[in-house]
Amino acid sequence: MNYKVQTLNNISKKALKALNEKYTVLDQPENPDAILLRSFKMHDMDIPDSVKFVGRAGAGVNNIPLEECSKKGIVVCNSPGANANAVKELVIAGMLMSSRKVVDGIEWAKTLADKGEDVPALVEKGKSTFAGPELYGKKLGVIGLGAIGVLVANMAVDFGMKVYGFDPFISIDNAWGLSRKVKRSVNKEAIFKNCDYITLHVPYMEETKDFVNADLLKDAKPGLRLLNFARGGLVNYDALEEAIEEGIVDTYVADFPNERLLKMKNVICIPHLGASTPESEENCADMAINSMKEYLENGNIINSVNYPDCSMGICESTNRLTINHANIPNMLGQITKVLADNDINISVMTNKNKGSWAYTMMDVDSNVGENVKTALKGIAGVARVRIIK
Repeated sequence: MNYKVQTLNNISKKALKALNEKYTVLDQPENPDAILLRSFKMHDMDIPDSVKFVGRAGAGVNNIPLEECSKKGIVVCNSPGANANAVKELVIAGMLMSSRKVVDGIEWAKTLADKGEDVPALVEKGKSTFAGPELYGKKLGVIGLGAIGVLVANMAVDFGMKVYGFDPFISIDNAWGLSRKVKRSVNKEAIFKNCDYITLHVPYMEETKDFVNADLLKDAKPGLRLLNFARGGLVNYDALEEAIEEGIVDTYVADFPNERLLKMKNVICIPHLGASTPESEENCADMAINSMKEYLENGNIINSVNYPDCSMGICESTNRLTINHANIPNMLGQITKVLADNDINISVMTNKNKGSWAYTMMDVDSNVGENVKTALKGIAGVARVRIIK
């Protein structure tokens, strides 16, 4: 079988080379089976019914219409952690820039270009304006201990900082990767009251909008250096500007410039460079492509944001059926009844759910005809049925 893959952005050519002769990659193929993208906004796009998979070569998926995809039975996967090292390194750079006034110093030094032989003396005379504290021994609060947060926390430990982490939803895998020197904070308020530096690594959603607000900042440790390499909407700008004016926030470092931030004093705006490394782009593409291959060829779901992750390896039975459906009562009963009515025996079955949607995989001992597929698709709440093998 040949799978058609549509790319909506430039995807790492090196990563695409991992695809074999089963795949045809084009910018605008007719009836594509899968879509790979980075930042392309899909909300106004007419997604063909043939599309079964959307792979985001990156972490954020707010450029993808998730609910529409779920209703069509399209699995959307992202690349969590693939850009973690790139972001970690830029966070550390942001901490250093916020402390040592490196950017201001460089810009000032450029103004001395026409001073001739006086430059060295002028540098020595003016450099004290740009003095700032070292990171060593300072307290860093890391809010959100996912793939990026863990790496940032561990590197800060290596820098000799006293690191405090807050994440009530930390995964077991990330907890295993966290340095034992990172101290647990019971709440975000304690982080803001005690830390000299705070870096945000939480997802942006309705619940985290204005995560950093006036209530949180009013009790923050004066002179706070706040870094945001997660999402712009996490910080309330009115509260931030007031905190800067009052000296509560010394510097805000953001990877998401906008008109207001660019005009605000004591703000360092980085032009969204967090994941802008060739290694990061390749890692993200590798992860998205691997998820795509697993889903198209075996029906296995990895790193999905709208359907549950689910895997049964490679099918060893006669056929494999996969069903994307609503997470509602009696769905499994209706599915298994269709198979029983057609004398089809299930050898292995798994069912997982995620929010409003669920996924059922079944390996069966006999060939499944199109009539069975049609009957399953006719069940209310079923979005897509596939015969993988």
